[in-house]
Amino acid sequence: MPVSPIAPLSQMMAEYSDPSQCPVRNVLDQLGDKWSVLIISALAHRPYRFGELKREISDISQRMLTQTLRDLQADGLIERTVFPTTPPSVEYKLSPMGHSFLVPLSAMVDWAFEHFPAIREARQEFARAA
Repeated sequence: MPVSPIAPLSQMMAEYSDPSQCPVRNVLDQLGDKWSVLIISALAHRPYRFGELKREISDISQRMLTQTLRDLQADGLIERTVFPTTPPSVEYKLSPMGHSFLVPLSAMVDWAFEHFPAIREARQEFARAA
């Protein structure tokens, strides 16, 4: 059996006895949610204005889009540019660090597409057995 590339949980806990300081928990808390993934995926192709992102991700609320964009900007994954127009126009794009996240995100998205039929089937079997 191949060795797992992920450090054992006990090793992470020993290094970061305070869970709030664990980089894995800290980063995945933000990047592991569906809205961040969908926003980053959209911005992978080009910059977007707020309204364009709202239309692109139609099931996100305005409040959640605003909060997620702020969180991603605070983490340094996206950049926000305000243009001096009337009314002001705002554009969001991936930062260099945001672009670096596309490699692991792409692998996760590919994995999800490949395994979703089996996951859906397992969920149906589980529901029938319950």
